[in-house]
Amino acid sequence: QVQLVESGGGSVQARGSLVLSCATSGYTGRSICMGWFRQSPGKQREGVASIDSSGTTTYRDSVRGRFTISKDNAEITLYLRINSLKPEDTAIYYCAAEGGPDCYAGPWYGLGSYEYTIWGKGTLVTVFS
Repeated sequence: QVQLVESGGGSVQARGSLVLSCATSGYTGRSICMGWFRQSPGKQREGVASIDSSGTTTYRDSVRGRFTISKDNAEITLYLRINSLKPEDTAIYYCAAEGGPDCYAGPWYGLGSYEYTIWGKGTLVTVFS
């Protein structure tokens, strides 16, 4: 059974930085596409960054330049670095993964919730000014 466990959330002052991690266990597929999503109170979950099996990244326009997604292929650990944090970045951040044919066949968009079948439980990021 594949499991994703996020970590690294917490309370951070605005303009600070944070690195979120997502550890994967139980995955045996030949390729994996992964993404970060977030959900703020009263809002729908939105995709903020994704990375496909070849390492190609995609970002939501509103976070491009401040968010950086990366993946350790050996350990299948996903990271999200967030710079210049803003109060509006406050949300629960979720890690998601997909290893099906849409992933290894490509192209992979990765910012839609519908694209993923494996989800973590999330880690809370609170940004205070």
